[in-house]
Amino acid sequence: MFTIEQIKATHAKVKSGVDFPAYIQEMKALGVTAYEHFVSDGHIEYYGVDDFKITADAKWPTMDFAEPESVEKLKQALSVHQQGQTDYPIFCSWAAEAGVEEWIINITGMTCTYYDKKNNEMLVEAIPEV
Repeated sequence: MFTIEQIKATHAKVKSGVDFPAYIQEMKALGVTAYEHFVSDGHIEYYGVDDFKITADAKWPTMDFAEPESVEKLKQALSVHQQGQTDYPIFCSWAAEAGVEEWIINITGMTCTYYDKKNNEMLVEAIPEV
C-alpha cells in the first residue's frame, strides 16, 4: 500500500492546477483509488483497495466557509487555478470563499465532486487524461 510520504513526494511536483492530471495518474500508480480533501483545515483522507485508508494531517488553521454557497465563484476559482495562475493554498481559500467544505476525488471514475457544508453537491468535474 501507499504511504503519506509517497503521496507528499507526488504532491510536491504540483505547482498549479495545470499539473493536476499528471498528479492523478501518479496517485493512481501508487494505488490511491479516491481521496477526500477537507477545505476547513486541509487534511485529506486517502483510500486504496481492500478498505485501506490513511489520513494526512491538517495543513492550516481552520477556515470559515462563505454562505450562501456560490457555484459561479467556484467555477471562476477553478478556471484561474486550472490555467496555472494560483497555487494550491490560494485555490483552497477561494474554494472556502465559494462555500466549498470538501471535495472528493474519485480516481477510479476520474471525477472531482465539490460539496458545501450541508453535503450538497455543488459541482462535478471530469478529470482530464494526461
